[in-house]
Amino acid sequence: MSQFFEVHPENPQQRLIKQAADILRKGGVIVYPTDSAYALACQIGDKTALDKIKRIRHLDDKHNFSLICKDLAQVATFTKVSNDTHRLIKSLTPGAFTFIIDATKEVPKRMMHAKRKTIGIRIPDNNIALALVEELGEPLLSATLIMPNAEYALSDPYEIRELLEHELDLIIDAGIITCDTCDASTIISCADGKIELIRQGKGEAPMLG
Repeated sequence: MSQFFEVHPENPQQRLIKQAADILRKGGVIVYPTDSAYALACQIGDKTALDKIKRIRHLDDKHNFSLICKDLAQVATFTKVSNDTHRLIKSLTPGAFTFIIDATKEVPKRMMHAKRKTIGIRIPDNNIALALVEELGEPLLSATLIMPNAEYALSDPYEIRELLEHELDLIIDAGIITCDTCDASTIISCADGKIELIRQGKGEAPMLG
């Protein structure tokens, strides 16, 4: 049965953030808030935890997982960032954007898109998510919490608890996140040296039209 932490969205309690990071280090799968929706997360390289996320979401090898990073220095460790991509990410983050970028060897193959060898990257505008990454000392491996056959992400931590408390190790409650079609993150592909708007979501990128 999962633990349930009520964490202040603006001023996360460091004691609870540290406990959450310890759960991740021990192989836990957690639910945490971002600036666009609640999401599942585990530690990079933990195959068992990754398989649990795939099972909860019913995901296959074609899914693009995301790394939640604290800054561009972390992004550059795990992806091949061109000058144009660097400038774009710097101008739009922190914010509700997912950037699809060619992965480096630092990213385990099972986390990449099977054919394109890409990984999603986010620097969210959310204090809890950024505090978790800071405490963990590395990016979070993440996937938006959309249940199989559902159109939108789960937004109520108590509903998440009711549905998944036996599947998860921790649920972080930061209140209800209002989710509709505009609350998904905006997806921008920066792979193969090309910058392309894939999905318009919450994040606004006027320079891409």
